[in-house]
This record gives sequence, structure tokens and C-alpha cells, in this order.
Amino acid sequence: MEILRSLHSYFAYIVLALLIFAVFNALMGWLGKKEFTMHKDLRISLFALILTHMQLVIGLILFFVSANGLKAIQTLGMGGLNSAARLLAVEHPFINILAVALITIGWSRHKKKNESVAKFKSIAMLYGFGLLLILTRIPWNQWFS
Repeated sequence: MEILRSLHSYFAYIVLALLIFAVFNALMGWLGKKEFTMHKDLRISLFALILTHMQLVIGLILFFVSANGLKAIQTLGMGGLNSAARLLAVEHPFINILAVALITIGWSRHKKKNESVAKFKSIAMLYGFGLLLILTRIPWNQWFS
């Protein structure tokens, strides 16, 4: 279990770096009115999507087997959770599921667009909103300790 928790924590650095890079790349393409390339732009956003989904799967496994997840809710009830426990057991999983859904929608919408600017805009906005949600629910005090 500790290995899984460490994997989830350290893999998050890679996922965040790639998401930031994908959003930055899409913003530069959108605002610079660049051509969306299959070789670079598609791969950046696809790898960000894949790694984000992998992180979600690891997180969901942790949620169901960890004492900080579903077991904490079952043991203490929603009213018995302090703010740190509520963040780990409720807010972090829920908001990050929404964030991954937004990123997935961004990927799906970009595929339906024919113009490069529209592709970049879809990725920039929805990946960006997803990234913002993720950043708001990271347990920063535990992450750096």
C-alpha cells in the first residue's frame, strides 16, 4: 500500500509537468495561430491525457484500499472527518475525477475540430480548467512533507 501511495505522489509530478506543458503548448498554438501537427501537438496532448488517466486509476485504487479514503468515510462518517481527512477522502478524489473528465472532453472535442486554432483552443481551455481543478485539491501540506 505504501508503494502505491508513493507512486501516486511521485507520478503526480510527471503528470503535472506534462499537463502544464500541454496547456502551455496549446495556448501558444491558439494565440499564435499555429498549425496543429500530428507529430508534436497531438502527441503532447495525448500523453498528457494518458498519464492523467493512469494517475486517476492509481488514485482510485488508493481511495478504495487506503485508510484515508473510503474506509475513513465508513469509519468516521462524513461529520467525523476533519478538514485534512475530508480533503483526502472526499474533495481530492471528487474534484480530480471532474478534472480528468474535463481533460477527456478537451481531447474528444479537439478531434472533432478541423481548424488548428479550434483544436488548440479546445485543448487549452479544457485541459487548463482541468489543471486548475487539480491544483486546487492537491494536499500541498502533505505533498512537501
